[in-house]
Amino acid sequence: MTQQLAAIALLVPDYGEAKQYYTEVLGFDLIEDTPQGPDKRWLVVRPPGSVCALLLAKASNAAQAARIGDQTGGRVFLLLHTDDFWRDYNAYIARGVAFRKTPRAEVYGTVAVFADRYGNLWDLIQRT
Repeated sequence: MTQQLAAIALLVPDYGEAKQYYTEVLGFDLIEDTPQGPDKRWLVVRPPGSVCALLLAKASNAAQAARIGDQTGGRVFLLLHTDDFWRDYNAYIARGVAFRKTPRAEVYGTVAVFADRYGNLWDLIQRT
């Protein structure tokens, strides 16, 4: 049996703003943006070369809206691996990405924690 994690749903307040942020600021590829009704879209982005994607899901009620940016209770939510840490770190800094922890060397590689536009915490990692 073969299985693969295809996508992770990520709550966002607005489709257009989220699409712009993940594609233009983080440099993700737009995979699909298909209308699903009057106020719903199937909006999928993913890092270049990645198999796993993000389904950007607009919060549809107050309970979902309350979880935007804090789907994991304040822990790092997503781990973004890169083949060139300093290239991506410097590009993100130039595009206004807010790093919460400075880069550091760990046994597994170089890592820094950043917050996306909504407050979700990410590890940017170049594995050793």
